[in-house]
Amino acid sequence: MTVDSRFLNLPHLSTLTALALPHPLLLVSVSGAHLYGFASADSDVDLRGVHLLPVPALLGLDLPKQTVTRAWKDNGLEIDLVCHDVGKFLALLLQQNGNYLEQLFSPLVVIETPWAEELRGLVRQGTIARHVYHAYAGYARGQWQMWQEERQKGAARLKPLLYAYRVSLTGLHLLRSGEVNANLADLAPGYGFGHLLELIAAKQTEKATFALPLDEHDSALAGLQEQLRLAYETSPLPEKPTNRAALNDFLVRLRLSLGLEGGNERRVD
Repeated sequence: MTVDSRFLNLPHLSTLTALALPHPLLLVSVSGAHLYGFASADSDVDLRGVHLLPVPALLGLDLPKQTVTRAWKDNGLEIDLVCHDVGKFLALLLQQNGNYLEQLFSPLVVIETPWAEELRGLVRQGTIARHVYHAYAGYARGQWQMWQEERQKGAARLKPLLYAYRVSLTGLHLLRSGEVNANLADLAPGYGFGHLLELIAAKQTEKATFALPLDEHDSALAGLQEQLRLAYETSPLPEKPTNRAALNDFLVRLRLSLGLEGGNERRVD
């Protein structure tokens, strides 16, 4: 996947993230516009992470929060962080939630560990199923509808239109190849949508006005919905995840190896 990290200082983000979270970290990566290929200089930074809750905290009557969120500004830049305990993260992966697949396979890595790399290997081996279609097709329809509603009000933004294309092509590519690629600038030319690069450039420069062939975009997005449906029916991906037991073993090994103590360390290398 080709990514544009011009607007990111990944080592600096790594330091900020480690200071912001109280739990050991398996993985933190960048999502949002930076991952999708159309970030501008002032785009918010969306950080998504996986942490490890200590086993003693999971044994009592009151379970700890499995999701930690933080938001702050760094030199005027908005940073938004969402981090899940690894158990919750694995459950979301098994539900075929594309957001978490993209987080796991994002090439914009802020914090990395061998455990994260092992998890990627497991997910490639049988966690991704063809029912991921529903998440991608549904989100693409939602963004397309948002763009249409804004159009009717006379002020359609490029952002929901680009998101509709991005989600459609990511889902299509995943269903056909089993590979996670969330970058629209990377996907568009190979799927016959090279003209979208002009829209991406306009979004990155925050161009206020841009002539859009409305009917052409509606027709293209409708066609992508049909392609997604056909890809779902013919996908080489399994009907459902085939390695739930392997993921369970991974989680148990991780908790027994690194979660038995209070866990004050910041990473779990």
